[in-house]
Amino acid sequence: MIKFIGTYSARIDDRGRLVFPVSFKNLLEGGDCRLVVKKDLFAPCLNLFTYELWSEESDKIRNSLNFFNPKHSLFWRCYMNGRAVVEPDAKFGRINIPGQMLDEIGVNKEVLFIGCDHKVELWAKERWEAENFLNGDYTTLASEIFGNI
Repeated sequence: MIKFIGTYSARIDDRGRLVFPVSFKNLLEGGDCRLVVKKDLFAPCLNLFTYELWSEESDKIRNSLNFFNPKHSLFWRCYMNGRAVVEPDAKFGRINIPGQMLDEIGVNKEVLFIGCDHKVELWAKERWEAENFLNGDYTTLASEIFGNI
């Protein structure tokens, strides 16, 4: 499985494209280079998954649903809504994420690609900086989740 690690900044060009980080693009070479983009459920960012991982996870979820149950059908419809498939171009690694998705997370010009192991998070640079994750809340959260290991 591909592991994305690191933080990289990029700017949207005049055509609305972003250059996918070279180190991330290199991880995709020799395989399926498609990425599935979706809005995060809990944070104002987009998640990018390899198509392979997205397929595996979607299959697990779909196989646990009963489509004769209206709630399951509604869940699946909502789960699949607002997704896009992008692929870095071979020459420059540019990707074209739909503008409405970028608008939804507050992107103006600059973004951050944050490698989060199995996925890449895409943040509006200003929003990432405003969230200020890297403070004492992280250690408090770690203690709450893991206790005294």
